[in-house]
Amino acid sequence: MRARLFHLHTLSPLHCGTGQSADVVDLPIARARATNLPIVPGSSLRGVLRQLITDANPENAEALFGPATIRGDRDSFAGALSIGDAHLLVLPVRCLAGIVSYVSAPFMLRRYARDLARIGVGLPTLPHELAPGEAAVLTESVNLVNSKLVLEDLDLKARKDPGLKEWATRIAQAAHPSDVEAQRDFIARFALLPDSIMDFLAETATEIRTRVAINPETGIVRKGALWQEENLPAETLMWGLYAMSASNRDADPRSEADLLDAISDHRDTLLQLGGNAGVGHGLARFLIGGVD
Repeated sequence: MRARLFHLHTLSPLHCGTGQSADVVDLPIARARATNLPIVPGSSLRGVLRQLITDANPENAEALFGPATIRGDRDSFAGALSIGDAHLLVLPVRCLAGIVSYVSAPFMLRRYARDLARIGVGLPTLPHELAPGEAAVLTESVNLVNSKLVLEDLDLKARKDPGLKEWATRIAQAAHPSDVEAQRDFIARFALLPDSIMDFLAETATEIRTRVAINPETGIVRKGALWQEENLPAETLMWGLYAMSASNRDADPRSEADLLDAISDHRDTLLQLGGNAGVGHGLARFLIGGVD
């Protein structure tokens, strides 16, 4: 069993939540306990992928995810697919110039580089450390105003760093493997921020929507049915690891390579994650491959 990489690219606001909150936001998104950075839990991905593959081939789904129901020990076996959480790699942030900037941070790139190394992919050189209040951008950046990068209410001194181009290109190719124009647009909007500023934006630059429930009999808001909900914005890019084994089901001869084909058939597929499918939320591209 060896590790492989997947990416998740949100096409609409995405809410994978943790339930109720005592904070200002009633329904926050899931975050990693240690870093407080947004995640999409592997359990959410696993459930949606199971439904997707079940629709295509129920036998493959059972081998990959295990039996849907267990009536006894003879029916019990572990699924061949192990999939981890999706971690934040790039966050879209409102920008004074160029509308939006796609931002990352050294901490996130180092973690991403570690997982790239796990799958045997050669790595670009990690960017130089950033000074407080500084951002690294590419020469072709469309987000600059008088040598500054203005994100939300943050005014950052921009440093043009040609060495960032290789990272921007690598990530753009992973997110848009067959769309050269989208790759070019991503690269022109890519910026690297200090970890402290990225931590602040990951907390404050998510999308907060106020929602209500209407009483169908009166046509007005139900009592107590007004809440605020946090979402990852559209164009967020995340990554994670998955691994595959041979089938664990008795008398099933399929190898790791055989079952990998069942996943590879969905190498760039549309998923609906989290809640609020009826209002168009939770649409995301699930991407595998494209990082070699």
